[in-house]
Amino acid sequence: MQRRKLGWGVALAVVASLAVAVWAGMGGSAGAATERGSGGGLTKVTLQLKWVTQAQFAGYYAAKAKGFYKGAGLDVNLKVGGPDITPEQVVASGQAEFGIDWLPALLAARDKGGDLVNIAQVFTRSGMTEVTHRDSGITKISQLRGKKVGVWCCGNENELFAALVKNGIDPKKRGDVTIVNQPFDMNLFLQRKVDAAAAMTYNELAQVLETKNPKTGKLYTLADLNVIRMSAAGTGMLEDGVFVGGDWISKTENQATAKQFLRASFRGWIYCRDHQRECVDIVLANGPTLPAGHQAWQMNEINALIWPAPRGIGVMNATEFARTAKIAQQFKVIRKAPSGAYRADLAQAAVKSLKTQRVNVNGARWRRIKVTLREGGK
Repeated sequence: MQRRKLGWGVALAVVASLAVAVWAGMGGSAGAATERGSGGGLTKVTLQLKWVTQAQFAGYYAAKAKGFYKGAGLDVNLKVGGPDITPEQVVASGQAEFGIDWLPALLAARDKGGDLVNIAQVFTRSGMTEVTHRDSGITKISQLRGKKVGVWCCGNENELFAALVKNGIDPKKRGDVTIVNQPFDMNLFLQRKVDAAAAMTYNELAQVLETKNPKTGKLYTLADLNVIRMSAAGTGMLEDGVFVGGDWISKTENQATAKQFLRASFRGWIYCRDHQRECVDIVLANGPTLPAGHQAWQMNEINALIWPAPRGIGVMNATEFARTAKIAQQFKVIRKAPSGAYRADLAQAAVKSLKTQRVNVNGARWRRIKVTLREGGK
């Protein structure tokens, strides 16, 4: 970053000093503020998202669109994900400083020798469910014995498997249950080729509700379904969290960058908590992968996975971490209990900084808004 020589006298020096003091009082870095004020430079960093552009990542898009990253001295590149992109590999290879993924995936990467560390757990609860038709009478996990049960492969099945085992059902024993490898849509469920299907609250559940029920000729409603949440079954695992490379975060200057990144990102999520409709527009402006109605539902349900955040947004719950790790080890996602997989101090510092500005970091009073779905999510 270039530094412009100051030759404008004492008055300008006083103004610059006051600006630095104000920034530091807001939780910023005095050194970073000086560089921005004199050289105008921003620290360039990249965030690798877990999936394509959608409201699942609205807080990060909002942080960029509303200038929160820029205000924190950062130029953040948001890289979209997809089926062929593994965020852990991208961060480990140095192509991104920050990544977003479910905690079990991070633990698996570490178990294989990856030097990665979770620095903020944005989602405080699991969004995974099993959905059944109301007329099936299946309202709880124990009733899945002998049934055809759909679930996604490759690590996504562990919450369900843990719930089955907890209820005395062996997911690998055909006589107990028939596990069907479910594609990333709800067609098997809608065609009644499975008795239960995996559905994230913010995505696949909405896909069902955007489809006509052949029995009524109208869109499905929640009254037509039974939604069995893995969190209610006691086997929910932590999902979207922010992680970095262990070697990268070991450097003091990068820890300062991480704090600024988290503080700005948290502001983005807080903004989306309080301005849901605007954040849907921000997401759509960055890539209309999914239609507006579906994105509105997703924004609402993503907020429900974050808020309330009793410890403050992004601060890891040690009990939930331990449960996620235990399930991951039980189903051999990892070979041994993890150690040093997360640090909470950076998120805590970001939350503390926001609290000094009287920002609501807990969202205790947040409530879902009403979202009306239309056919096809339009």
